[in-house]
Amino acid sequence: MTVIWITNVRLEKGFIYENEQITGTSTEICHLKIVDEKIAEITQIAPDSNENQFDAKQKLALPSLRDMHIHIDKTYYGGPWKACTPITKGIFTRLEEEKELLPKLLPTAQERAEKMIELYLKNGHTHIRTHCNVDPVIGLKNLEATVNALKKYEDVLTYDIVAFPQHGLLRSDSVQLIRDAMKNGATLVGGVDPATVDRNIEKSLNTIFEIAVEHDRGVDIHIHDPNSLGAFTFERMADYTREAGMAGRVTISHGIALADLEGEALAEMAAILKEQEIDVTTTIPINRTTIPVPALDRYGIPVSVGHDSITDHWSPFGTGNTIQKLGTLAERFRMIDEYSLSSALKYATGGVAPLNKNGERVWPKVGDDATMMLVDATCSAEAIARRAAVESLFFKGKKVESKRAEMDRINS
Repeated sequence: MTVIWITNVRLEKGFIYENEQITGTSTEICHLKIVDEKIAEITQIAPDSNENQFDAKQKLALPSLRDMHIHIDKTYYGGPWKACTPITKGIFTRLEEEKELLPKLLPTAQERAEKMIELYLKNGHTHIRTHCNVDPVIGLKNLEATVNALKKYEDVLTYDIVAFPQHGLLRSDSVQLIRDAMKNGATLVGGVDPATVDRNIEKSLNTIFEIAVEHDRGVDIHIHDPNSLGAFTFERMADYTREAGMAGRVTISHGIALADLEGEALAEMAAILKEQEIDVTTTIPINRTTIPVPALDRYGIPVSVGHDSITDHWSPFGTGNTIQKLGTLAERFRMIDEYSLSSALKYATGGVAPLNKNGERVWPKVGDDATMMLVDATCSAEAIARRAAVESLFFKGKKVESKRAEMDRINS
């Protein structure tokens, strides 16, 4: 039995009310007893001094973060600076670039992926969903590099790997490659714009869901198409989800058309997605209208955030700092009050926040995994609004350290 104490931890206790309005968050300093990776006790009685302890120094404990949309297999991160070239043919400009770029990046693909993982750990993440190119240009080589990188970190995070036919499942004749990817480490079946890229919504979706059923895996499809074309694709995704019996196992990435729907049309679409428990992931883009995250949340659609890229040939931007991204989300939707800011955290934690809407502590609880981050803030609302720094990260009771720094020390 392994026993560890995380002492002097600040935990949210409840909301502060004035005139029946939430105006603040109360906290208390506690000590967490960790036994075999689980929280066994939450107490205000200090442990014996001879026990294994980590002093949190009154930093705020929050659920660790989840980036639900990133591409760690093709990035400039960790290498020399390079801005993007101008787009002249929309998405197809980037697809043409990849024919030459991906083979050039391959020799350092695993190393750069590991550096991105380290960045995510530094910023408080213990789960990553990465989309990985599977196409005739690179075959399964990027997947191999991605699997090898993530396996080195299995003791400090969990992950999904989406087999992603970036150049089009049908357009690039990648069907067999995706099937092969599902046997070689991929955990979800991906796709991209069945209409615009594959030019055949029905055949594209049918093939994606067929592969998913064959391998008993979920689905995550990039849908960039706007307006009625994107909305129609969502409806057909819901139909295929129902037919395949895959409710709760399908994700729409980006879902740009959701930003084009209003009023009754948005409510009807939300009802369709909710019936099949389809969730949505967004990067909170600032170069176009952002999908209506708070409205989708009210309709019961789970929404999560991701960075998509961190300096690659698609975008020179991206920080891997999801607390910053939540701050951007809050600004875009004028989430300026205590409760709204606090509730924004759930978009990056798999729906988990310390307090429920009634101000009752629901995290952490005895029996939970001892997975959390410590941040320099007095409450979650402040952490989001002020973009708080992550001080420490724990995964199942283990303090997460940089593996690359550890290897450097060993080799020095």
